Amino acid sequence: KSTEEVKSEMEKAGKSAEEIEKIAPHRVFEGNRPTNSILVKKITPFTLGQLIAMYEHKIFVQGVIWNIFSFDQWGVELGKVLANGILPELAGEEEIKSHDSSTNGLINAYKAMRKG
Repeated sequence: KSTEEVKSEMEKAGKSAEEIEKIAPHRVFEGNRPTNSILVKKITPFTLGQLIAMYEHKIFVQGVIWNIFSFDQWGVELGKVLANGILPELAGEEEIKSHDSSTNGLINAYKAMRKG
């Protein structure tokens, strides 16, 4: 989200100018950062443990390399908002085309795997 988008959203939510100036910089995300996604056919305790360990390590190391705080709460909050928007799309059968190509591809691959 751009600074303008964040400030507009916060104004609509009734936040004071002081709150907006203090919090807005933490809610601005330029985007276009590399991502990795892994799809597995069946979640077992073993595969879940592998995924958690791998992602924790990957996220930490990338944060060190890119000089960003990987466990930033504002980024977590954005992830929740984005995930809640995508969740209903995962349940449907139709092909998704409303996001960037990476997100569309992941959603549609998940749906194809779910069908069997």
